[in-house]
Amino acid sequence: MVLLNRHAERAALGRLLDVARARQSGVLVMRGVPGIGKTALLEDAIESAAGFRVARTAGVESDMELAFAALQQLCGPMLDRLDRLPGPQRDALGVAFGLKAGGVPDRFLVGLAALSLLSEVATERPLLCVIDDAQWLDRVSAQVLGFVARRLLAEPVALVIAAREPGAEFSGLPGLLVEGLRTGDARELLRSVARGKLDERVQDRILAETGGNPLALLELPRALTFAELAGGFGVLDRRGLPGRLEESFRRRLEVLPADAQQLLLVAAAEPVGEPVLMWRAAQGLGIGPRAAAAAEEAGLLTIGERVTFRHPLVRSAVYRAASPQDRRAAHQALAEATDHGVDPDRHAWHRAQATQEPDERVAAELERQAGRARHVGVWPRRPRFSSCQPS
Repeated sequence: MVLLNRHAERAALGRLLDVARARQSGVLVMRGVPGIGKTALLEDAIESAAGFRVARTAGVESDMELAFAALQQLCGPMLDRLDRLPGPQRDALGVAFGLKAGGVPDRFLVGLAALSLLSEVATERPLLCVIDDAQWLDRVSAQVLGFVARRLLAEPVALVIAAREPGAEFSGLPGLLVEGLRTGDARELLRSVARGKLDERVQDRILAETGGNPLALLELPRALTFAELAGGFGVLDRRGLPGRLEESFRRRLEVLPADAQQLLLVAAAEPVGEPVLMWRAAQGLGIGPRAAAAAEEAGLLTIGERVTFRHPLVRSAVYRAASPQDRRAAHQALAEATDHGVDPDRHAWHRAQATQEPDERVAAELERQAGRARHVGVWPRRPRFSSCQPS
């Protein structure tokens, strides 16, 4: 990966890492429109963080209904240090993460526990915490992470948050606006992906309408025929970029084999990015490994320690392109693959999404989920889809 004209952004992230190496904390909130390069900058910072331990989480729109989901993803690999926290903090975080039963945990204690846990982990070596797509964090995780960001002091922790528009939880923190590429770099990127030679005036129009958005410059030429590009037709202004980019990804999806499309849908419906869970659900649908190879070759999906889409717009394109019947089948497979005893909330959520008609058992499971949410100090939002509403 080569980052064009990102000297200022990379320098800011580099200073943040240097501060952590000097045993001090640093926080940076990056904001910018979809496709502008925030995730690429985060990946570059991770590659530059030699000697750091890296913890990361990303907001997922469908996960916003699950309290502490993002915080658990960030802190989960650190829970072997939980016994080193003060008792009240340990108990509060244990209840919030469903590790033990208890009454409603004090959110102040949960915030202190998360702060103490990060500080404890950073005693061995500096810690880089990366939070992507923060606009989709569940509300409680966002509140806790904002609390932590304001109270990091002498701990060697670098905390980087990326969002389209950061919420009030991150207001007042050091910020960085990520903007489009300069004209020369944007032109170089466009020429690298354009099929054939483009008229200079057509190039100028595309550059102006995309505003130097790297993802748009990479994807839109794939969505347009050479005749459209040569004539300058079919390009939308930047206000329509998310929809046009999603349409570009949808066209790439349509040419894939049916099993690859089905696997992508399962991955899009599964917000955790857990490969074992995705494959368990895929096997229930009769999907084999060749489907993954096709999806990865198309550049839409990567399966490693986590299942990641090239961009959140790929996830939304995959999910929107599927029929309601196919979406319900994917959620049903995920419900069957999810251990009810380990993750009852997601099991209930997938069952509700898979249900077309009113179902008393699913409704009762959703009610139990609401009760669990109250016990961790969260009143659940009204689900977008319930067992009483055909989806």
